[in-house]
Amino acid sequence: MKKKIMVVLFTAFTVVLSAQTREFSGEALTDVFLTTAGKDITLSEILEANKGKTLFIDIWASWCKDCIESVPKLKTLHEKYEDVTFVFLSLDRSVEGWEKGLAKYELNYGQHYYIKAGWKGSPFCKSIKLDWIPRYLVVNPEGKIELFKAIETDDTQLINTLNQTIQ
Repeated sequence: MKKKIMVVLFTAFTVVLSAQTREFSGEALTDVFLTTAGKDITLSEILEANKGKTLFIDIWASWCKDCIESVPKLKTLHEKYEDVTFVFLSLDRSVEGWEKGLAKYELNYGQHYYIKAGWKGSPFCKSIKLDWIPRYLVVNPEGKIELFKAIETDDTQLINTLNQTIQ
């Protein structure tokens, strides 16, 4: 009986580990976003421009109540983790909504991009199995995903990952 339990636990642990990939898929890397300057940029280009930096990626939208409620906590995190680059990926329904949200919620720090293909159409969103926003990821200086999923800014695993990644 103990042997069966151990096999089940090992299998479950393996499934969980494999579900949390450390690399973005090829499709995700070629997903096209929009910069605040109105230019197209791929995820690959964003990662390349930030090579050598720890990234805190926030997938959000200005219509999302949970996302907006997290804004003050995000500002606190940004102030605490000065060496971390904050990348905001918006799932707003329009570019205009995204731009208004940036101004309204005073998100005047970090890098901001609009996910042009939307939640359902974005290869990036599909590759990370996006099922809720806000969604946070931590990417290490080599471009590998250190934390695949967090939905709270005070998530213990999120904070621990940030602390370990910047050391």
